[in-house]
Amino acid sequence: MNVIKVVPRGYCKGVVRAISIAQQCRAQYPEQPVTVLGMLVHNEYVKKALALRGIATVEDPLRTREALLDEVESGVVIFTAHGISDQARAKAKQKKLICVDASCPDVLRTQELVRTRLQQGNEVFYIGKARHPEAEAVCALSAHVHLITSEADIPSLPADTPLFVTNQTTMSIFDVHKLFARIRERFPGAQISEEICNATRIRQQAVADLRDKHVDVLYVVGDTHSNNSKRLAQIGSQQGIPRVLLIESVQDIEPAQLKGAQNVAVTSGASTPTYLTAQVIDYLEHMEEGVPNPHISLQDIL
Repeated sequence: MNVIKVVPRGYCKGVVRAISIAQQCRAQYPEQPVTVLGMLVHNEYVKKALALRGIATVEDPLRTREALLDEVESGVVIFTAHGISDQARAKAKQKKLICVDASCPDVLRTQELVRTRLQQGNEVFYIGKARHPEAEAVCALSAHVHLITSEADIPSLPADTPLFVTNQTTMSIFDVHKLFARIRERFPGAQISEEICNATRIRQQAVADLRDKHVDVLYVVGDTHSNNSKRLAQIGSQQGIPRVLLIESVQDIEPAQLKGAQNVAVTSGASTPTYLTAQVIDYLEHMEEGVPNPHISLQDIL
């Protein structure tokens, strides 16, 4: 069995930065409780590894970051890589919490673009995922920001409406461009700025490039909460790969998944620890030797 290691894969600079900030924060405030507001990055293993280091997480996908602040009474609060709304930031300061911002610079850049366009009197169409924290922060900027999750969400505004269109940084490049085309058909004068981050773009393109490599099985190592990991799996399926599996770790691999497979590719989402992906690759390369499924050490995640 041939194992294809998709390059690039795994951690992006924004995730590395966020984890580093959290660890530095724990060292800087040894006597204070440190709480991440939502998942620092979308990976349960990272969340558990942070807990081992005394960094708690309050998280509920059905509640906004602003609402989650009700669970943080004192100490340090870390805003995640996905950005934070102005309202949540103000509430944290009102509660006299020590605020540490681990927002990804690419996410902040998109927020600033939207702020500027709103000040110029534009309506804003923001292509993103409902209840995703990055989209939450942008949509909280104004009632003039419209979340577009599909073509059905495109509002019925006059065709000459001053319009700016952009997107969540972790969306599928292919899905976003389809929606851009539909919006431009209805609003020919729309100003469009594609804001998919470079890390997302090149990881998605690397999966799209598998189309001619006769891949039988593609493993995407990533959390089910991770939008960019799910988009990698989606793109793999769109390229015609017969079996595309989103797995959280090596422990999700079963021999039946690989029956008859000659070429097996492995990639991972931008929030997936290198340790987890390396375990998957090593296990696949040696499973024909009958090696056991390895143990996952939380101490080695970060």
